[in-house]
Amino acid sequence: MIQLHYFPGNANFAPHIMLEEIGVPHELVLVDRANNGHKTPGYLKLNPTGRIPVMVDGDFVLYESAAICLHLSDCHPEAGLAPALGTQERAQMYKWLMYLTNTLQAEVLTYHYTARYQPVADAVPAAKALSEEKLGGMFDLIEAELADGRTWVAGDFFSIADIYLFMNARFCRMIGNPPKTRPNLKRLLDAVAARPATIRAGEAEGLAAPYYA
Repeated sequence: MIQLHYFPGNANFAPHIMLEEIGVPHELVLVDRANNGHKTPGYLKLNPTGRIPVMVDGDFVLYESAAICLHLSDCHPEAGLAPALGTQERAQMYKWLMYLTNTLQAEVLTYHYTARYQPVADAVPAAKALSEEKLGGMFDLIEAELADGRTWVAGDFFSIADIYLFMNARFCRMIGNPPKTRPNLKRLLDAVAARPATIRAGEAEGLAAPYYA
């Protein structure tokens, strides 16, 4: 059975929703992050970066949330969480997934762990404010893209990219201008929040609905 090493509401949320969408049996393994469980020798053997999550499927171990999501989709194409290989629709999904992982989520880390990236203590508040402004601009971009009436971020199909966007919206629910303030984006986020798989994942992790607000 697949094991997902997790901490409630962390970067495991997207892979967890994926597992629920696909409907494969899985087990949640809580990582005691509050007591640095993700830095223990046993955990570092699974994931030497010391980050959450890790997926274990028999002898196969995989970390990095986006990689786990893509792998699950590839192994279960019947779930329809990604368009067919080689199609323009698939390329659009890749584009948004890369933007969300490499640009938006990278800024999420800067926002939440500003002191880690800005060693000058007096400069931390300004750096955090700048990061918050950048995140707002990124969600503004997504809002503008959704203004064409599309149902989901990469087109008219629900995909990994929407799940990943939902997770990142959760990470940014406390910024000054959070994702929920944008009507097109809120419509998409509400639709993801209402999916049975999202509800099951949220309840299993002990999170409060709608999870992103």
